[in-house]
Formats: sequence, C-alpha cells, structure tokens
Amino acid sequence: MIAAFEWMMAARYLRARRKDGFISLTAVLSVVGIVLGVATLIIVMSVMNGFQNTLINQLLGLRGHVLVQTAFTEPMRDYEPLVERLRKVEGVREARPIVEGQAMAVGPRQSAGVMVHGIRPQDIARHDIAKADAKGRTKVIAGSLADFTPGDSIVLGTRLADTLGVRPGDVITLVSPQTTATPFGSAPRMRDYTIVAVFSVGNVLFDSTYIFMPFEDAQTYFRQKDQASEIEVVLNDPRKINQAMPLIQDAAGEGFRLISWESLNAGLVSALKVERNVMFVILVLIILVAAFNIMSSLIMLVKDKGRDIAVLRTIGASRQSVMKIFILCGGMLGVSGTIIGFLLGVVLLNFRNEILGGLGRLLNTTFFPPEVYGIDGLPALVDPLEVGLVTGIAMILSLLMTVYPAWRAASLDPVEALRYE
Repeated sequence: MIAAFEWMMAARYLRARRKDGFISLTAVLSVVGIVLGVATLIIVMSVMNGFQNTLINQLLGLRGHVLVQTAFTEPMRDYEPLVERLRKVEGVREARPIVEGQAMAVGPRQSAGVMVHGIRPQDIARHDIAKADAKGRTKVIAGSLADFTPGDSIVLGTRLADTLGVRPGDVITLVSPQTTATPFGSAPRMRDYTIVAVFSVGNVLFDSTYIFMPFEDAQTYFRQKDQASEIEVVLNDPRKINQAMPLIQDAAGEGFRLISWESLNAGLVSALKVERNVMFVILVLIILVAAFNIMSSLIMLVKDKGRDIAVLRTIGASRQSVMKIFILCGGMLGVSGTIIGFLLGVVLLNFRNEILGGLGRLLNTTFFPPEVYGIDGLPALVDPLEVGLVTGIAMILSLLMTVYPAWRAASLDPVEALRYE
C-alpha cells in the first residue's frame, strides 16, 4: 500500500522550482521521449498491419484463403453437402465450389494464356469483386455482373482486356489444351464467349490472366460434368488461418486436404513476419532509451534531495517509504508519458490521411499515388492486443528504471547526508 504522505512527497519532488530547473527539464524530456516512443510504435505497427492486410488482400486477389481438395485423384462429385458444412464453421465467411483450368484466349489484337475460374452466379454476387468499398466503388470497372449468367458470358481482368484489345460486349475465343477427336485427327477445343464485365483488383497476375466463367459452362468446357475442381473457403480474418485450419479439416473429414494462402505464399509471409518483428524490436529500443532518461533524472533528483531524504529518515520515514516515493516519481513520469503517447498515436492514426494530404499540398506532391500503389491513402489496422502490449512494455520499462535510483535513495545514510550538507 502507498500512503498519502508518499504520494504528497512524490508530487512535490516532481514540481519544478527555480533551483531544480535542470532536473525538471530532464524529467520533461524523459516524458517526451516516452510519448514519442509509444506514439511512434503504435503508429508504425498499425500502419504495417494496414499495409500487410492490403498486400494480403491484393495477393489473394480472387482466391479463397483456404482451398479444399480431394486427397487423391478422385474427382470431387458430391460437393454440395461439403460446401454447406464448411459454411457453418466458425470464422468462415464463404465457401464456394469452383472449376479451374487453363486455356488460350484469342482476341482481335493478340492471344494470351489465361486461367479460367468457373464460379456460380450466386457466388460471384458475394465475391470480393462485387463488394463496394467505403466510397461505393466495386472492382468491376466496366460492364455488369448482373449479365453473368450461364450461356456464353465471361468476366476478365483489365490488363487481359487491354492485351486482347476487347471491352464488354466483344467476343473472344477460348482454346482448351484438351483436344477433341475428329475425322481428321485430334483438334483443340474452341468456343466463343461474350465479355460482360471487366474487373481490376490491383494485382498484375489476376488482372492479366484471370477469367470468370459460369460454373456450369466451365464444367462443360473442361469436361468435368457434375464435378468441382476444389472448394474455396473465405475467412472473416485471413490472419487467423492457423486457428481456422483444424476446424475446416474436421468439417471436411477424411479424404480431403487443405492448402492455406500462407503455404502458397510462404516466402512472402515469412519476410513480412521478420520485417514486422525487427521493426517492433527497433522501436521498443526508443522507449528503452526514454526509460533510461527517467533513470538519469531520478538519479539527479536523489542527488539533489539528499538533505531532504536525511530529514525524512530522522523524523521516522522508513527505507521502504523513501523507496516508494522515488518509485512513484518515476512511475508518474512513465505512466503519464505512456498515456499521452497512446492518445497521440490514436489521434494521429485517425487523421493520418488528412495530415498526409496537408503535407502533400504544402510540398506539392502525392505520397501514395493510387495509380502506383493501388490505394487511396495510408492504410492502418489497429490491433488492440498490440496496443496493449506496447503500453504495457512502456510502463514496465519505466517502473524498472526507477528501482536503482529509489534503492540508492533508501540506502542513503542520514548522518552522512546531514554532515556533508
């Protein structure tokens, strides 16, 4: 327990007086260091989370977070019950059967290799390319998904459309590597399709190679009648893939294998984790330096208050009481700096794009051109656990740095202190 007397003395020692001006300035600078360290760490980690989330979304593009495939070479026939089971798994937002295959797209300008993605019209209506962002925009930049119906309709990426020289309403020919027997020998399978929409997801691979085709048409085109190539599972939070995988495996049962987006992009995921961890350690060092400043200011305070400490000891104050006083001094500096840093970090995060916009207008530049980065502003994603960890580390370091000066103050001999005063 901390007595009111100890609170009073700690607050009194922290109040600036003329002769203690240098010590008070050092204490203020220590608080400023904690404020800047905590705010910087919160802002940088949140911005890195935002960039990582944006990169993951662009990387995944049009694919699910988990792919469910048959463990062997047997075709996936009875897929509807499996889809319903997967949709009921906790953390799963969507599950959809797909038919996938490669083909050659031939347009008026030239041809290109493509990946055909067969999907049901009701599933593409819930797909990410059909969802509007905060400004009401979808990834469909031309045409309409309402025309995506079985028959001969397809949807393709904007870079592929530019390569082929087509737009909505035009017709392209898909040439399958699977051949058809004719009286004159084997011939490639060819069929014409009408473009009903063009999309852009900001990922070069998907925008330049992907084609959506109605599920039934894809089954017919790739000769997979009543079959699905795999089932795409979309999670509410792709970062919780490790928690979701066992649940999805239990729902799928035996005879199926899972492929996560992390395993498909293992190198990039590993690099992101290393970069994030290194950045966290570097920024924590900023807080550590500020905490050392608290220690130095307390050491000077103990040196300056030697006579006061001796008087307190002679009138009955215990060593523990003196130690608590100086721990409170450093603790109040650390806690106040942490709280102010937390508030500053949250405020700057909320107004980050306005601040960048103002700096851009002042410097006559654009920090994140949408045509280059594919984003409208600086992304950020605040993780409450991370913020709690940052504030906790700042407070713990601040308190740890008070132990040595407080111990020195408690160990001061009253007789020696008064004699030399």
